[in-house]
Amino acid sequence: MFSSSQFDATSAFSGGGFMPSQSTQLTDSTPSPAKSRNSLGVVPVTVKQISQASQSGDEKSSFVINGVDVTNVTVVGMVFDKAEKSTDVSFLIDDGTGRIGCRRWVTENFDKLEMEAVQDGMYVRLVAFSVRPVTNFDEITFHFIDCIHSHLQNPKLQGGASTQPHMVESSMNTPVRNGQTITSNLMSKQFDSSSIGQEKGMHMDELCQQLKLPMEKI
Repeated sequence: MFSSSQFDATSAFSGGGFMPSQSTQLTDSTPSPAKSRNSLGVVPVTVKQISQASQSGDEKSSFVINGVDVTNVTVVGMVFDKAEKSTDVSFLIDDGTGRIGCRRWVTENFDKLEMEAVQDGMYVRLVAFSVRPVTNFDEITFHFIDCIHSHLQNPKLQGGASTQPHMVESSMNTPVRNGQTITSNLMSKQFDSSSIGQEKGMHMDELCQQLKLPMEKI
């Protein structure tokens, strides 16, 4: 379902089996060597990411999302405008970031049975050649979290860069006295032995005085 041979050649994202319903023109990016990117397996994406994807070269080349070659993607969204034919079933998928057209070719009886279970207004997951109804709505939340995780990790795969998560610097991670962070100092002061016996908590002014930090840093 997610290969170019299974979908219209006019599909703007035929490599993933999607046809944007809006007249979004994908601009070709400057071709770059395939070795500079790592091709992933099945990548969780949103409709918006698909609509913003670009091809790495000619019409037969892979699409690129976040600088990484993508062949197969998985999307979770709601079905609209389902239309059945003898050879295929077309429908729109809306995941909240946009709408995109999809076509599921019906070549075997299994394909027909699978699509009979899909109705308008139903959430489904599209992956590879499968269109599966979502029965646990936690899967919708998980998919978007998975998209965010994939989005943050993909750029780190380029150029042999480290795949370790980059820590975002903030005032909460700024080293202070004795090499500790503000967070660790707050915890140590809050659970200081002299404070455990008190029924009330520590006042912010007192905490600022002991940490020797301005109020906005806490």
